[in-house]
Amino acid sequence: MALTALPDSRTEPDGSAVVRVLGYNVRSMRDDQDALVRVIRACTPDVVLVQEAPRFFRWRAHAARLAAGSGLLVLGGGAPAAGPLLLCSPRVTVERTRDVLLPLTPGLHRRGFATAVVRVAGARFGLLSCHLGLRGDERYAQAGMLLDELAALDVPHAVAGGDVNEGPGGRSFRRLAAELQDCRAVRPWGGEHTFTPGDPRRRIDAIFATRGVEVLGCGVPAGLPGVTDADLRAATDHLPVLAALRVPAAP
Repeated sequence: MALTALPDSRTEPDGSAVVRVLGYNVRSMRDDQDALVRVIRACTPDVVLVQEAPRFFRWRAHAARLAAGSGLLVLGGGAPAAGPLLLCSPRVTVERTRDVLLPLTPGLHRRGFATAVVRVAGARFGLLSCHLGLRGDERYAQAGMLLDELAALDVPHAVAGGDVNEGPGGRSFRRLAAELQDCRAVRPWGGEHTFTPGDPRRRIDAIFATRGVEVLGCGVPAGLPGVTDADLRAATDHLPVLAALRVPAAP
């Protein structure tokens, strides 16, 4: 069944911007890359917050191929951020980027954040892509680091998203939702659960926004024109999260 319409990208008369933000764990592009590209293109995002981007041999070439196939540009992240990657449309003007490596927990994967400050029309805002850890105490600490990093961007508005590795009832997810808007909870649209594609029962991927950003809709784009169940199952081991957000114009 087709979804109700999610607002398209646009610039409002007051200079504010409606932006479409996609969060997607792509499992190092080890699955059906053509399906992955079809899903991203059908979502028509302004920004993609990627997790598990390729980060070893020829990682730049893989990131560039994903961006080009999706009609997007590489904004930042990748190997220097331990996997999180930022892609954007030509509509986005980049002010600055910063890749952050988080403290390494012995025996676990290195984690990091890909961050940027961008402008779209009259709106100026921060971006952060994350993939939090598998162990609860590490994940909770990383949630605090995420909030600190957003504050350090020193912008009035920001959007963060990624693979939280726990659902809304988890304490790390709740730590983020206490300070930021959980966009899916604020304005549900589309599907809810993101893991796994064949039998989704958990919402462990999310998009968050600071309080001044208006959430126009957020959820899994299953049923969106151009997004097929077959492509969602084949593209990677997570379902994507798509949000439409209205970011106020900068003063």
